[in-house]
Amino acid sequence: MNIRQSIRQKRRELSLAQRNNAQTIIYQKIKNHPAVSQAQHIAIFLSFDGEVDTKPIIEYLWQQNKSVYLPVPVADHQLLFLNYSPKTPLIKNKFGILQPAIDETSSITIEQLDIVFTPLVAFDERGYRMGMGGGYYDRALANYQKQQILPIGLAFACQKVAKLDNQPWDIKLPEIIYA
Repeated sequence: MNIRQSIRQKRRELSLAQRNNAQTIIYQKIKNHPAVSQAQHIAIFLSFDGEVDTKPIIEYLWQQNKSVYLPVPVADHQLLFLNYSPKTPLIKNKFGILQPAIDETSSITIEQLDIVFTPLVAFDERGYRMGMGGGYYDRALANYQKQQILPIGLAFACQKVAKLDNQPWDIKLPEIIYA
């Protein structure tokens, strides 16, 4: 079993109590995060395959009058960020993940985002992340420092590994919130 399969399996095997305890800590860290309180445009993913449940985070962001955007995969392994509100209808994409239907009028450029919460399969102490293998986030965040975007990974502690074999194009996250 490779690292991606192994960590996904570990994540799925977390008990409900372990998952809830970790998520409570993660939610508190987000609520107390100075960058989150200052941000207006925040991209976040809808949870899939045992990832940290982002629904309570999204609801909190809406309560704080933040504009929330969901990543939508499009051609050439690019991400489009579409506005997401409680009334946004969702459809399943080719990966089986819920997303808004593509509507260019509700999209925002990545440069307009303040924070991008990123999913990940595994991460290491240096901030490197392993995603699902499509390179969508690495492409989207390639210039995040120049664009003054804060990418933040969300994970469970069981997803941390000693060291990932990163490639030159892999994006090192400045912050990963986990418990």
